[in-house]
Parts: sequence; structure tokens; C-alpha cells
Amino acid sequence: MASQSRAKNSEYRFEPEQLQLLIDVLREQGYEVVGPTVRDGVIVYDELNRVQELPIGLKDEQDRGSYRLTERQDGAYFGYVVGPQSWKKYLFPPQLKLWEARRNGKGFEQNGAIPKPKKLAFFGVRGCELEAIHIQDRVFVQGDYIDPYYAAQRKKIFIVAVHCTEPGANCFCASVDSGPKAGSGYDLALTEVLQENEHYFVLQVGSRKGQKVLEKIPHRPASQEEKVAAAKAVAAASTQMKKKLHTENLKDVLYNSYEHKEWEVVARRCLTCGNCTMVCPTCFCSTVEDVTDLSGEVAVRIRRWDSCFAAEHSYIHGGSVRSTPMSRY
Repeated sequence: MASQSRAKNSEYRFEPEQLQLLIDVLREQGYEVVGPTVRDGVIVYDELNRVQELPIGLKDEQDRGSYRLTERQDGAYFGYVVGPQSWKKYLFPPQLKLWEARRNGKGFEQNGAIPKPKKLAFFGVRGCELEAIHIQDRVFVQGDYIDPYYAAQRKKIFIVAVHCTEPGANCFCASVDSGPKAGSGYDLALTEVLQENEHYFVLQVGSRKGQKVLEKIPHRPASQEEKVAAAKAVAAASTQMKKKLHTENLKDVLYNSYEHKEWEVVARRCLTCGNCTMVCPTCFCSTVEDVTDLSGEVAVRIRRWDSCFAAEHSYIHGGSVRSTPMSRY
């Protein structure tokens, strides 16, 4: 067992079979572990009980309008990139009951308690996803108005990040400094190293919570060679990225291009279906609805995800402000 003193961001060698120990320790500490797994041929996020539920030995091939899983030959545990889901649904649920009112004979009795947050361990968060969570943090807990549910749930999150070692065809995180190496905000972070005769992880500690979890699992400090191998694997992912985004003066360019003809070109192809905002890990629009049962005895107010591409999103006193697809870009 390792010693009790740990330095933040210290690096340790971690064997593949120890991933199950990590899941077990998190569950023993009351966390529900959620991470990537395969459902209907797609990588999604769901509860994990066994490490074998990870998409081991699979990779995803992504391109414009296409996505499919294929087998790898190296048995990688994290040899894929992000799929169609995000961690947003656990912090900012698609639907949340705000309060409920019931008739009691004298009037109405209202129950406005928000759901109790759960201890959740996010297992396998990529650098770009971690940055997306930080953006949601700015919206929901770092401004003038704090969302009580998000704030309560965020405090209950443990994050096991994964530094990417192989980018997808659509990845461009290196251009916007959101990967392939995960930045700040994780409790533990893993780099998978696949060599000719070795398969191991280099683990970094990012918080006191992460340190306490690691102390429950046998491990040893990573050698200099192992640290270098992990760093090279992450650096290789950056150089392999096919897509690059020029970000110099990007904010000013967008501000000065409100009426650019390219928006019209894009809008002609847009179905305004809202799928893009649904899967986007940073979108935060919502609306509030009141629903009454058929007897009129119970009324519920719910908050649900909304999309700025819906005509109703900009509806005020008799009409929508943004009535055309182009105006919503």
C-alpha cells in the first residue's frame, strides 16, 4: 500500500486489472459509478458495476454524418472518443420537477423541494468534456443567479478523467486548448499506454478526494520512462488531429459577421430539429411548463431542456422574434 503523503498531480503506475478496484472503492464510498458503455451499437453513458462493461477493444469511426464502432486489435480500454451523449444530463437533467401542488380541501398544498442529489463518479471524462462541464459551472453556479439543483449535485461529483491518446476524425480540441490532455478539475486522471509488450496506465492525482481514493488501492510511483511514454502518447494525439480551428480574433470575426451569407447557406440545410443543442455538452437553454392531471387535483411545474432553434423559444406576446432558421444562428 502506498504511503499517506501524496502530492497533487503525482504520477503512478496503474495496471488494467486495478480499474475494477477503483470502481469498487468508489462504490464502497457511496458513489454510483457512471461511464462509457455500449448500447445498440453506440457508446453511451450509464451505470458501471464491472470494468468489463467499458467498450474494451472498440474504437469509433466518426465523420460528417456517420458513426460506427469497429474492433481494435490491442484491447484498449479507452480507444475511442466521445459519442453522442454528454455528462450534462447528470448535472442539468433533461427534465426536472420544480414543485408539485395538490388540492387538500381548503386550497392547495405545495411541495417545492428539489430532488436529493446523488453521489456520482464520472468515469472516463475526456479533456473536452471537462471543459464543457466548466462552462456549465460558469452558467449555473458562478454567476449572479445560482441554480440550486446544479449546485447541490455538482458538489457530489467525483471525476476520473482520461487523457486522450487517439483523436477522432472530427476532433479539434488542440486548437481550442481543451485537450487531448485533461486540464484542471479532475480528481484522478488516467493515461493509457499501449506498447508492444506492455499495457498499463499512468495515473495522476488532481485533488484531495482523489488522493484518498487512491490510498485504498495498491500502486507504485511511475518510473521516468513510464511518465515519458504517457506524455508521448498524449502528444501524439495532438499531432494526429486532422481538423484545426484558427482562433485568432475569432470573437471579433463572429461579432462582425452577423449578416454573413454563410449563415443563409447553413440555414438552408438546417431542419431546426434541435438535435445539435440536445447533444451539445455546453447548451443550457430551458423552459418551464405547468402540467395538470385530468382530475385537476394535482399540478406539477417542470423544467425541461429547450432549444434556441425552436420557433417557440423566442415567442413573446404574440409571435416569435426569430421566425426563420437563419435568424437563430
